[in-house]
Order: sequence, then structure tokens, then C-alpha cells
Amino acid sequence: VREPEEASLLPRTSSCSVTTGLLVIGCLLLLLCGCWLLGAMFWLHRPSNQQPHKLPSPAGAQTPDSQIDVGVNNTAAASRRKACSLIPEAWRFDCYPERGVVVTRELCEARSCCFIPASSPSSSATRPSGRNGIPWCFYPQDFPSYTLVSINDTSLGQKGTLVREVKTYYPADILTLEVEIRHETDTRLRVRITDPSNSRFEVPISVPGATKKAKRPVYTIELSKQPFGLIVKRSSTGAVLLNTTVAPLFYADQFLQFSTSLQSQFIYGLGEHRSTFLHDVHWNTLTMWARDVPPMEQTNLYGAHPFYLAMEDGGNAHGFFLLNSNAMDVILQPAPALTWRTIGGILDFYVFLGPDPASVIQQYVEVIGYPAMPIYWALGYHLCRWGYYTSNSTWDVVKSLRNYGIPQDVQWNDIDYMDKFLDFTFDSTKFSTLPNLVKDLHAHDQRYVMILDPGISSVQPEGSYWPYDEGLRRDVFIKDAEGKTLIGKVWPGLTAYPDFSDDVTHEWWHDNLQRFHEKVPFDGLWIDMNEPSNFLDGSTKGCPSSSLENPPYTPGILGGLLRAKTVCATAQQKQSIHYNLHSLYGLMEAKASA
Repeated sequence: VREPEEASLLPRTSSCSVTTGLLVIGCLLLLLCGCWLLGAMFWLHRPSNQQPHKLPSPAGAQTPDSQIDVGVNNTAAASRRKACSLIPEAWRFDCYPERGVVVTRELCEARSCCFIPASSPSSSATRPSGRNGIPWCFYPQDFPSYTLVSINDTSLGQKGTLVREVKTYYPADILTLEVEIRHETDTRLRVRITDPSNSRFEVPISVPGATKKAKRPVYTIELSKQPFGLIVKRSSTGAVLLNTTVAPLFYADQFLQFSTSLQSQFIYGLGEHRSTFLHDVHWNTLTMWARDVPPMEQTNLYGAHPFYLAMEDGGNAHGFFLLNSNAMDVILQPAPALTWRTIGGILDFYVFLGPDPASVIQQYVEVIGYPAMPIYWALGYHLCRWGYYTSNSTWDVVKSLRNYGIPQDVQWNDIDYMDKFLDFTFDSTKFSTLPNLVKDLHAHDQRYVMILDPGISSVQPEGSYWPYDEGLRRDVFIKDAEGKTLIGKVWPGLTAYPDFSDDVTHEWWHDNLQRFHEKVPFDGLWIDMNEPSNFLDGSTKGCPSSSLENPPYTPGILGGLLRAKTVCATAQQKQSIHYNLHSLYGLMEAKASA
């Protein structure tokens, strides 16, 4: 159809008919305007209980608070949102931290929290859930928390009772708590918040106790009763080192959280992560849950060290240590402020007053224990790599270094030396000369270190592999939720995991080391893969459906699951479930190996 040609066949109209048409159109427009005015007047005089119709916003669009029509009956909501808007972005504490959720106004306000999309284009465009960015959903200043209902003096400080009247949005709130403040030394303060009605898991390491209150503490403590909070100040300068009143306290069975302001943006520690030495406090989340993975940024790595050292504006330094081994997130924000968020245990923390960084570290290791004094040769020149495929090739490297006059104190071997990657064995073909190599090293005042993984093969013929057979006899392996030996998979294939929280396992481990040392007189051990590492998620049978495996809140763990590339959180150990002991596994193996 060719419209222009068909239009050209229409009769031509005169200018008079055009003018008449325009007049008719004008009259119609005037009539429509009059009707519109009458309708508008009628609408303005409608009864006040009628609400105007509101067109729906486009899908996914966010309406700025200033444009929200709350109506005459919504003045309370309008007032609340106005109060929310007065909270600076840097001081917004995340009320909806769950990952994988696009937080909407409805979800946020169902938690009685403030909802304001972040003003930063980069944050709002790339992080619609507010993750690792300015929270869109955050706590109002009047969010319910605990109240300090009683406080009494003790020989070490004070002890009080906290009560929460309003439950939170996490299950199994603990509504009554006990807070104990201990002035342990002049430069060390300890605070414990516990459940007085039920025993909860506590980190099973020995810490120094105190028998009497510090006489001349260099800190002062102020208590806020409602909402409950602690404010710790340095006496000499008045600097606020800890202020937990900035956000509400949470204490549920699997969700414990508190926040504090920071003296400055200069904060260090909170390992183990691949990042800058000085942490970025611009909405930075650091997750702790031991994981075997090549070092990557924004990833939980091999160790968990919930300790930070902070510099103060005047040049002093202080430290903070949370004695908790459960999976956790630490959130830094530019206020500056910090939030601790853990999924188990208790809140048991220390403040170290320094006042210089070296003193802070000294006070910290007084609590956690001093590192072992390294043997002299351990400070020398070491050579190590994966890929020495025979003992002779290893020996050739050692001889070459001697020939060229290159100093060497210690030679290492990776898992290449093992027979089928089995612990406490060496390959009788490729590494047949290993005992002679070690003797030669010793003859030249050199030392030998070998790698050793905790996974013990569970599939060798019965009677052929003493470590597993004897381990079963002594009942030293981690159990699954059904009480059976948990089986995972690492280098030798299907494996069982020693439970190093049991003293019986220490004895069995020591016996294995002694038996192997009689064959290969090694000088040191490279204990590896003790996160513990697993090529599977959980076990060969998976893991049971449980809140321990899938807690109400999961920190930012690589893989998104507590069992990712490790054993089940529900696995049973002597001192507790793996949910609580996971990040302590390497420490416990080190103690067994010492």
C-alpha cells in the first residue's frame, strides 16, 4: 500500500473549510478544558477520608523519600523516614546483611529499619543489595536493643544483667544476658557477655586470669543503660577507644553482633586476608573461616585472627581481640566504625591500651600465648618447592648449591616423597635414597623438613596401613552427625580426619611421627592442609540438613557454605562440633605436632 499516492487522490479542500475546521476544534478544546476545571473543583472538595489514586512506579524503580506521599494518616511514618534521612551515610549500620538478597523497602521495613537508597552512583549502580557498599537498609536510632537492668561491683570490676524486651528478626534470641567487666591489668580490660541460663561454646584455649582489680588502670569505662552500651576511654587523653552505643546489640543462638566507633581510619590486623597492610575502611568486609585456597583478595584464607590494632589521633595505639572461633564477618565503614558479626559462641573481648604498637602486641600475646622461640637453624636459608620428583634430584640440587658456594641450611620436600601420597610413608622407588640424603644433610650441619597433611587414607587394605588401622582402634577420627567416621577426599583419595581436640589423638599422632622418624630422621614438619582441607564439600555422603550447615546468617565465606571444601559443620569432635572448632583445627594440630 502506497499511502502517499492514495492520499493524492483525495479531493482538494478550500482554505475556508480549513478555517472552519480549526474553529470547531477550538470549541471542542474549550469544552474539554471546562469539564476538566469542573472535575478538579469537585475533586478538591471531596471528603477528606478519600485517598487520591497513586500511579504505580515503574518496575524496580526506587521512589526518593522526599517524593513519597504518606497521606494525612501516615505522619508517623513520614516522621520516621525523616529521622532516618538524618543519619549520615557513613554511620549507617546494615540491618539486612544476608547475601543473595536484593533488599526492598518492604523487606527492610518489615525489620523496622530505615530504607534509603545510597546516594553514591557507584554504590547504587553496582551494589543494589548494599553489599560491601553503603547499606540501603540500616538501623534507626531507636531500634530496640538490650537494657542494663542491674549492675553490681565485683572483686575484678562489675557484673550486670541485660534484658531485651523486643525480639529481633533472627531465631532463638537470648533475651536475658549477663555482662561481666574485668579490670584485669592497668592496660588490659576484658568484657564477657554470656547467657546465664545456658552454657554456650567457649574457645578452649588457656588465657591468663586475674585475682584482683587493677589498681591504676589507664582507661575509664562508662555504661549506657538504655540502650546498653560500653564506652571505653583513655584516661590521659579522653580518646574514645570503644563505643558500642552506635548500633544495637544482637545476641541470638546463631547471630551475635555489636558495633563500635573507631578512633581513626588507621586500623591493622584482622587476618588472614590478602590485602593492604593498612585496611580500607570504606565499606570493607573481612570474613574469617579457615579455607584452603590460593591467596585472593576479598577471600577468607588459611587462618582466623580476630584482632586489630588501631592508631589514635594523638599517636597512641590500642588493640582489640574478640575471643571467638566461629565463622564471622568484620565490617569496616568510613565513619570510621567497625561491626563484629559472628554466628556462635559468646562475646568475650579484650581491649589493650598500649600505648604504642609494640606494647599492644606484647599485651595481646600475653593473652593468646607467646610464639615458640624458633630453633637457630630455622632462621637460616631454606630451599623448598613442589616438583622434586626423586630423592636423587633433590640431592643434586643440594650438591650444586655446595659446589657454587651458595649457603643453605635446610632442604624441604613436598608430597612428592610420599608413597601414593600416604602420610608417614616414602616412595621406596623414587625416594629410595631419602634416608641417605638426610644423613648427608646432617653430616654437613644441614637440616631436613618434610610436608605432612592431616588426611589419613581410609581405603588401604586392612592391616597394610598402620596409621589408619591404629587410628580406628584408638577412635581418633572426626565423626559425622551419625557418629560414624567422616570420610572426605584429599591427595591420597578417600581420607579420615584426626580429631586433634582429643588428647588420645595427640598420642596416636606422636606415635606415628616417632615410627616414621626412625626411618627418615627429619628435623622439622611442614604441617599443611589443616584448615582442614577437603576436595569435597563436607563428606562423601554430603552433610545433613541442619541450621548448623545452613545458619540463619552465613558470613561471606568463599563458596557460600560452611562446608565448602572442608568437613561438615555438624561433624562431631571431642570438645565440640566442627561448627565451633573449624578455625582451631590447625592450631590443635600444631600442638599435637610440637
